Amino acid sequence: MSILEAGSGQLRKDAMGIWHIVFFVVAAAAPLAVVVGVSPYAFAAGNGTGVPLTFILVGAMYLLFSVGFTTMSAHIGGAVSFYPYIAKGLGKPMGVGGALISIASYIAVQLMAMTLFGIFSNAIVTQYTGLDIPWWIYCLMLNVGVYLCGMRKIEFSGRVLGVFMIAEVVVLSLLGIAILVNGGGPEGITLAPFGFSAVNSGNLSLALVFIVSAFIGFEATTIFGEEAREPRKTIPIATYLAVAIIAVFYAFSTWAIALDYGPTNIVAAAEANFTGLYQVSMEKHLGGFSGVVLQVLMITSLFACVLSFHNTINRYFFVIAREGLLNAKMAATHAEHQSPQTAGIVQMIMVAAIVLVFALAGLKPEVIVGLCSAFTAIGILMIQCVVSVSVIAFFSKDHRGVNAWRRLIAPALSTIALASCLYLMASHLALVSGSESIFVQAYPIIIAGIGVIGIVFARWLRTARPQTYANLGRVFN
Repeated sequence: MSILEAGSGQLRKDAMGIWHIVFFVVAAAAPLAVVVGVSPYAFAAGNGTGVPLTFILVGAMYLLFSVGFTTMSAHIGGAVSFYPYIAKGLGKPMGVGGALISIASYIAVQLMAMTLFGIFSNAIVTQYTGLDIPWWIYCLMLNVGVYLCGMRKIEFSGRVLGVFMIAEVVVLSLLGIAILVNGGGPEGITLAPFGFSAVNSGNLSLALVFIVSAFIGFEATTIFGEEAREPRKTIPIATYLAVAIIAVFYAFSTWAIALDYGPTNIVAAAEANFTGLYQVSMEKHLGGFSGVVLQVLMITSLFACVLSFHNTINRYFFVIAREGLLNAKMAATHAEHQSPQTAGIVQMIMVAAIVLVFALAGLKPEVIVGLCSAFTAIGILMIQCVVSVSVIAFFSKDHRGVNAWRRLIAPALSTIALASCLYLMASHLALVSGSESIFVQAYPIIIAGIGVIGIVFARWLRTARPQTYANLGRVFN
């Protein structure tokens, strides 16, 4: 009997508790990679001292988004986040279009993290052995590694991600505590970075570009709905916890580093040493060996990020195949682990092919990171706006006993906030991507075009394959 037959069409039930799901989401956010690799750019090019409070404000925006998002989750089921929300609120064609944009965006962020893994792995190996191995070799090895982890029971990935995430949080927390214990730096311990005047210092728009990107993936809590224990209770709690943990942890870590250099000096320090801002501080407070630990944890942070998105994309493929939008074999699961193994194999091959195309085209890895991160940010923000509108549309048909705050006011406010961030992101694509090409500037049109393809395909299904179209969304009822 094939290992796919016994588990075909079924994910593992009651396998994940609240913290398993939180680990997936926070690991996808790659806390160490964001704090060490992204926040220095927010300090230097963004609003400087105001970065810590900006993390809190963006976290509040996503908590606002989560109000309608999790309220609607109690009325639908399934294993995928944005697809059923859009389909139930704005119709099946919009749902299919949203699914395509989501998959494209998640693949882009996975490629971005995978490329960063290649960059950092090559740097470390070259530093300690002298061997200069091409970045894409590391990417291909990582691709196989995450597939092997992803094909196992979902709890396995949850434990792996939990270990890596805890290690990241511990080392950055130790740095923050050491800074506070040592008096906070040249200007002492001050809450100035949390003042509203600090938020408006520098360029708030550019800071939002970096900081909003740091939260991408938190909505993945709902993707594991079929595998969660008591999903109607677990998913909302996990969502709020994930957003709160990400926001508070990023705010604390960036506040501590601002204190260490001094709030008035942090911008200059970040401009002078983007890549070493945190390593210098760690070696000063925690000893020289901590710099090596930081390098290793950057690698594990990126591994965890790729593994988390690998699992996310697998479940997207699984559900849309079960819906009849892909070959039915994509909905086959492993007989023992009940993981979407066929989807994992397809994804592994697809990602390997894209990496090889990038390598053969001679693209520098740094360029790939910029192109993929910009695409992801635009795509996810666009879909989040649509989801907020969909929540309002869903409850406008039937209030279902839900109060106005959860079904209307909070979703409307989050739509405005998210649309504002999307506008700012689209207005600064050259900075985010590192490219001024016409292709990059056209990202919003390209991404919207992907959604249109999904809408057109769904409408074709309605005429050519009416039974398949009629069954869309059946697993969410």
